[in-house]
Amino acid sequence: MTDDSVPLDAVSAAVVDSGIVAILRAPTADYFAAVAEVLADNGITAMEVTLTSRGALEALAGLRRQLPASVAIGAGTVLTADDAKASADAGAEFLVSPVLDVDLVRGAGLPVYPGTYTPTELYAAHRAGAPLVKVFPASSLGPRWLSDVRGPLPQVNVMPTGGVKIEDIADWLFAGAKAVGLGGPLVGDAVTGGSLAALANRARHAVSAVQFARS
Repeated sequence: MTDDSVPLDAVSAAVVDSGIVAILRAPTADYFAAVAEVLADNGITAMEVTLTSRGALEALAGLRRQLPASVAIGAGTVLTADDAKASADAGAEFLVSPVLDVDLVRGAGLPVYPGTYTPTELYAAHRAGAPLVKVFPASSLGPRWLSDVRGPLPQVNVMPTGGVKIEDIADWLFAGAKAVGLGGPLVGDAVTGGSLAALANRARHAVSAVQFARS
């Protein structure tokens, strides 16, 4: 079999190194700065600001100014070329989509992690040049599915997202995931003004799960 692996760019390598992409999604982005600070302080160094949150682009630009350069910041729910350009202009370093649009993957000018659900979509995203391929919603497939798919498709770098819980992280990484996307189970109500101390505790547990799986 020929090796058609996609080399990881520096940003995607940083995302893989983090092992977790924290997904910031809420009705408004008012609390994203405080949440991001806690996440970064507790070892989560990749974050996705979803465009469905009111004020997302302004929040993304603020996070890029606020956080160290070692924290990779991307935009999520990117669906169009206009979304991609606006996100890049705000300082996004990577783009995440719930769907596979090959033209977006090839033309965005930033690493794009498109959403897929089948082996055919997974491989099409990989062939289009996606350095990481999101599997979404991952909870309805499960780690065993990924393990089975990686048998014939070991060259695809997979990032399960959607319904992934903190207690599932190690299982996904053992199954071959390069990183996982974590939304509600990680950020909880902190994105709407809830406890930052509880968020810090969840972040530490998530980072420990990554370290355990990789040890």
